[in-house]
Amino acid sequence: MTTGSPATIVEATSRSPDGSPSFAVVSGVQAERVLHGRENRIVALIEATYRLHNEGDSVNPPSYLMCFPDRPAARMIALPASIGGGLRVDGLTWIANFPENVPAGLPRTSAVLILNDHDTGYPFACLESSIIGVTRTAASAALAAGWLSRSRRHPARAGFVGTGMVARYIHAFLVGTGWSFDEVGMYDTGGVSEFQEYLEQAGAGARMVEHSDLGELVRSSDLVVFATLSRRPYVHDVSWFAHDPLVLHVSLRDLAPEVVLASANIVDDVEHALIGRTSLALAERLAGNRDFVNGTLADVMAGRVRLPRKGPIIFSPFGLGVLDLAVGKYVYDEVARTGDLLVVDDFFQGLRRYG
Repeated sequence: MTTGSPATIVEATSRSPDGSPSFAVVSGVQAERVLHGRENRIVALIEATYRLHNEGDSVNPPSYLMCFPDRPAARMIALPASIGGGLRVDGLTWIANFPENVPAGLPRTSAVLILNDHDTGYPFACLESSIIGVTRTAASAALAAGWLSRSRRHPARAGFVGTGMVARYIHAFLVGTGWSFDEVGMYDTGGVSEFQEYLEQAGAGARMVEHSDLGELVRSSDLVVFATLSRRPYVHDVSWFAHDPLVLHVSLRDLAPEVVLASANIVDDVEHALIGRTSLALAERLAGNRDFVNGTLADVMAGRVRLPRKGPIIFSPFGLGVLDLAVGKYVYDEVARTGDLLVVDDFFQGLRRYG
């Protein structure tokens, strides 16, 4: 591998100096360096991508899940996508979720993102994507929180159910885009010490409250963030939401259908959010229709959906592959601009066979 100079990096973004396709690798360290502290920029990018997707200037087929008979807890997920507009890039996010990594001291999830040239189809970059994935998730949540709270009293008390990496990033994106809280509640069956330490280091200034009772946390929070690893609903009591909170249901499977049906529901993409065994998919089976889905976040941004002033509002984002492409291309372009792109020499073989 060679590190290109600033003079040749621009040409290397999709082609080598001789015009042939090139291929680069972007590390997670580089991605984190690019994304750190740019919450407003990334949220604006996510908003623009949602608008492009809503206008039909994208391709975002269903994700593909691969399970293993010999490793029932593990799974791998492929998210193919294509986005137009000024981005014009295709690609694939490939995620591995192996819970048995944790006892061995490794994160359970790893991911890579492949970017393909819009015109030739040639892959031109491979990016470590765990940071990209959690960043687009947090940016999407912060964007939704801003739009869905516009007609209501601004939430002053935030409650986090699940306090891992996703929760930390969501909080960072909320604060980074101008939010502040009087109180931050926390609930996690595995403990909240790391989240507390993060809040202290971040200097959030909010009163921190660890809850041992989940219902108590939900009832005492104006903004509730579900960022867990649950694969089935465990929140069944509709009365917990009687104070009309805004709910960022990032983990998609925490809420029982009864809670979903008693709320206004906004998604990122209807078809994606209602597949598999998500809470919304279970609600569809119970109701026999999709009338409980008010619309997409893009519909809200375009003024096509008006939210009720009373009742809980739930945002359930599936996590679209086009968002990975947008954030990944931004990372790639920034690394290329600074001259730090790591180009793999002679990655493609046989490029001259047609003369």
